[in-house]
Amino acid sequence: METAAPGAAAQDGSPPAGLMTVGEIAERVALSHRTVRYYDDEGLLPARRSPGNYRLYGEDALAKMLTIRRLKPLGFTLDEMREVLALLDALSAEGAAGPEHEGRVQQLVDLEVDVRRRRDKLVEQLQGADDLLASLHPLLPERGA
Repeated sequence: METAAPGAAAQDGSPPAGLMTVGEIAERVALSHRTVRYYDDEGLLPARRSPGNYRLYGEDALAKMLTIRRLKPLGFTLDEMREVLALLDALSAEGAAGPEHEGRVQQLVDLEVDVRRRRDKLVEQLQGADDLLASLHPLLPERGA
């Protein structure tokens, strides 16, 4: 029996072990194929290419896509997302040591403050929506049971 070269697609056309197609990663992060391709095109996701030129993603791309999915509703721009992903990559690569560790820790603290500020703004907006719904409720006709 012949074995495929590392990174080569299986004979049935499925991606190599440990890699996901656009559809698979989109399903795992509960976003559309188009959204995943968009972030790939913007350079935020590390993708490999199959021999047939299909995009293939590893667990690293899945982790980045989950982070993007959390950043987007908080209003982070593409450039801000790039910065956050680069910071997280750098912290993963250098761990608790490294010449830039202190600067990275400060960036992480600044990010936490920013995320909390954005979260608080969303909570305020949600409260406003709840208040609006409450004011509409008395105006609605009663519904039969």
